Amino acid sequence: MTTTTAALKRLFWDTASAPDLAEAKEKNAQIGEQVFVEGVPVYQDGSGAPVEQISPLGYHVGWFGILFLNVSQMVGTGVFSTPGSILRALDSVGLSILYWVIGSIIAFSALAVYLEYASMFPNRSGGQVAYLEQAYPRPVFLFPTAYAFFIVAFSFSSSNAVVLARYIYRAAGYQAGDWANKGLAIAANSLLSLLCLISTRWSIRLMNLISAVKLIILVFIAITGFAVLGGRTRVKDPQANFRNSFDGITDNANGIVNALVNINFAYTGYSNAFNVVAEIKNPFQMVKKVAPISVLIVSILYILANVAYFAAVPAEEIRESKELAAALFFEAVFGRAGKALPALVAVSAAGNIMAVIIGDSRMIRECARQGIVPWPHVWASTRPLGTPFAPILLKWALTTIVILALPFGDAFNFLVDLRSYPDSIFLFLMIVGIYYIRYRRKKEGIPEAPFQVWHVALIFSALVCLFLLIMPWYPPEDGGDVSFWYATYCAVGIALILSMVAYYYVWIKLLPRLKKYQIRTETLVSDEDGSVTHRLLKVPNADVEEWDRTHDDAGNVLMDAVASTGIESRNAHLLKRVKVKNVGPMEVENEKQ
Repeated sequence: MTTTTAALKRLFWDTASAPDLAEAKEKNAQIGEQVFVEGVPVYQDGSGAPVEQISPLGYHVGWFGILFLNVSQMVGTGVFSTPGSILRALDSVGLSILYWVIGSIIAFSALAVYLEYASMFPNRSGGQVAYLEQAYPRPVFLFPTAYAFFIVAFSFSSSNAVVLARYIYRAAGYQAGDWANKGLAIAANSLLSLLCLISTRWSIRLMNLISAVKLIILVFIAITGFAVLGGRTRVKDPQANFRNSFDGITDNANGIVNALVNINFAYTGYSNAFNVVAEIKNPFQMVKKVAPISVLIVSILYILANVAYFAAVPAEEIRESKELAAALFFEAVFGRAGKALPALVAVSAAGNIMAVIIGDSRMIRECARQGIVPWPHVWASTRPLGTPFAPILLKWALTTIVILALPFGDAFNFLVDLRSYPDSIFLFLMIVGIYYIRYRRKKEGIPEAPFQVWHVALIFSALVCLFLLIMPWYPPEDGGDVSFWYATYCAVGIALILSMVAYYYVWIKLLPRLKKYQIRTETLVSDEDGSVTHRLLKVPNADVEEWDRTHDDAGNVLMDAVASTGIESRNAHLLKRVKVKNVGPMEVENEKQ
């Protein structure tokens, strides 16, 4: 087989094998097995979701899978749909293009944060949810509960489905009404969800194929842009937008921050591969090599694509383009023949939706494995098709509801803005958590992480997060990019965070105090697929001391303690149930797995 043929096979047929059930059950029961990354021992807090030494989802993500999981989520609709809103916010062509460079720097800095976490916790999928639970093990269950609330509330891909529908109708030359757009958006999302539901292997292969196509689209736009600038197309004055391109820059802080929110939206996805690291062989080494390449490729193509837009389309038309900047570019360069090209952008949006479904379903599964949602074994199960069945169904249902419930006019901008606010809070907490973990590891004599982020990258990322959290409250001059109060998304974002904390307090603190019980963790290993979950139990106050003596922090039975206590204890029925559910004991040292 030639090198080229082998590369193409890896591109569309990522090497993988389904896990052997018996081996998965045996390995995953030994939750305390030592893990090494580049020869350095890895320590993980016992209060987080139990470690799965063998992924029940298999190992379907290879080199190209990592690359395209990131690329496909980054190159969704942002670069094709947000240039107009960015220009409208900044009032400057030159600054609009510069913002895409700034967005690249922000993405690289944040990516480095994820890499340090991945170096410490290489066999934990779920990305942000897994890393926050390890960074902040106390108060127990606070961050898992808060993040579960967040990921469920925002588990939809409605904005990309909406843009997909609009571009398909644009390519067909059909003026669709709201319900026609909603219907096509729901149908497209349903089809893509079904593909991810049927097979992880084939959904990743299809996503790889679509991602390759969308990179070709961006390369085509970039090359066409050079042709426009060289005067080889029907565009009469390709230099018009670049003359005095930094004149008229806005001095409105709200516009500046809204543009940054849109840039962040366009680069969102640089961390998607971290949601599936447990499904990668040699995960940290692979992610460390491939993830930066994905950001570099996308950054270069984003900048060149925006140069192409401004070379071909008058700035005023881009300003008013809403989500159709790329469509205007195709029509300006190719005339009537270019009207069908927006269908390629719809293909790009489809790949983005698939990448988001794959990544978000793992995040939902990890929230469930922490035990803080009802029926955790159902959400963590990979039956019957070897896919995260329940999380994908949840994501499909929420996307459908949001598309039906929200009006098309402001829905897109509001959803982009709304998710960005809690996202900035959680990323800021991840950055602070890096320093907290480093402090704990040093205090406990644990070796440093195999990969450490430069302080300048951490500080820069933290400042960006703070900027995105504070500046949106500054009132805009034109009322903002939505028809309602400009800071609605900030207020709703804060309300969601407060709701998370209130729910945690009532569930974990207030009710146990009133009903005289305490929450304790039980570890369960599934007989169906070898998946491992926690389940939270209500242990009466009278039994708490004995429970703590006979269990470790992860809820595994300490056999020596059980033997010395005797089976006639007051909570013997609980001990017996756990012994049946757990295949074997686990060694515990200093509360670390």
